Order: sequence, then C-alpha cells, then structure tokens
Amino acid sequence: MSSNPSLASDGRASPLARAAVLAFGTVTYALSLATFCYLIGWVTGLVVPKTIDSGAPGPVGASIAVDIGFLALFAVQHTIMARPGFKQRVTRLVPEPIERSVFVLLTSLILAAMAWQWRPLPEAVWSVEGPLGAVLLAVSLTGWGIALLATFLIDHFHLFGVRQALSFAAGRSQEEPEFREISLYKVCRHPLMLGLLIAFWATPSMTVGHLLFAGVTTVYIAAALQIEERTLIAMHGEAYRDYQRRVRMLLPIPR
Repeated sequence: MSSNPSLASDGRASPLARAAVLAFGTVTYALSLATFCYLIGWVTGLVVPKTIDSGAPGPVGASIAVDIGFLALFAVQHTIMARPGFKQRVTRLVPEPIERSVFVLLTSLILAAMAWQWRPLPEAVWSVEGPLGAVLLAVSLTGWGIALLATFLIDHFHLFGVRQALSFAAGRSQEEPEFREISLYKVCRHPLMLGLLIAFWATPSMTVGHLLFAGVTTVYIAAALQIEERTLIAMHGEAYRDYQRRVRMLLPIPR
C-alpha cells in the first residue's frame, strides 16, 4: 500500500483523493473498452479505418521486426505486471487503489500503438468467400464474445480496476474475487484465452501478417497459461489442483 496518507484505505482519504482515484479508474476503463472494441474491428477487418492488413507493405524483414516487437512488448508488460510479486513492489510507487488501473492503462496504450503502427504483410494464406466465409467471421465474433463473457464471470470490473476505484471512493475495503467454478469455467479453465484464440484464427481472410499475429499470440498464451496456473495454485491451493484434475485447460472436452 502507498505510504501517501491522502490515499489511505482506512476512511481518512480526502474527498479530492477519492474523486481523483474514481476519475482515473473510470477513464482508464473507458479507454480499455474502446481499445478492445477497436481490436475486434482491427482483427476482423470490420468498421475501423485501419485493420491488421491496412496500409502499404514495406520491407518484409523490417515489418516482421516491428510487428513482433509490439507483440513482445505486450507479452513482457502483461506477464510481469500481472504477477503478485510485481504488484507488491509497484504499490510502493503507485497507490494501491489504482494499481490495476495503471496496468490496464499501459496494456491499452501498447495495444493501441500496435494497431496504429502495425506493418501489414498482405500476402494471402487463405481466402474464403460466400457462406463459409460468413461462418468463419461469425465464429471469430463468437470468440470475442466468449472472451468478454469470461471477464464478467471472473469479475469484469475488478479485472479492469473499476471496482477497486469504486471501493476506495466509497471508503470500503477491497477483497480479491473468490475462485468460483461457474458457467464456462465448468468446461474450460481459461475460456477467456480460448475465446481469443478462436477470434484470432477463425478468419475468412488469413494473410501473412494476420498469421504472424495469431501465431505469436498463440505461443504467448501457451507460455503465459503455465505461469498463470502456478499463480492460481499458489492462491487457491488444493481447490485449484482438484479443478485441474477435473477440467481441461483450454479444450472444453470432458475428461
């Protein structure tokens, strides 16, 4: 917890501090939601002005280096800042009620910069039109929906830092969400990641750039889930080990 007395969580925080934390958490959430919506269009090629395949292609080597650089930056930031040990250290500098919002803000800025500066590699890997193309697009959008639903099943507003800001503004203590085995989490331990994988791969028009994006993010998700599983075991102990034995990590297939 920050040593700043104006941001203490024991009810002594000033009205100005409460309002500032609430405003920061709310604005950060709005930015993250806008980024998420834009990324849907960026990946699917719908509505937004610049997509994953937009723009004039440049040198292949430089384009790959830039694109992988953005994905690596996201992976490093998301992996390190999400770990409990880092959170404990960062709250020495950042007030605890906005720690999650700072994480969400940095994630949104990295993703927005990636969508803006992504270098297209528009060579076609496959292209499907007609009814089958429409089905693939629908499956991709369903994947985005699964990912969004999964955040609400966890605790959407806690995940994006809004609940922490609201609790601080109201002078209430904030507890971590409890482990709950509900809905999608009864058939898959990480439906959020499953939804993203579906969203990235189910496309009627797969270009080299899209394939690079989907492939690198898949490798990252596979590695990040191993770290996340160890963290969840440390948090929930035998209850999570039992959950692992009964429910698969990604594939919603009964054991």
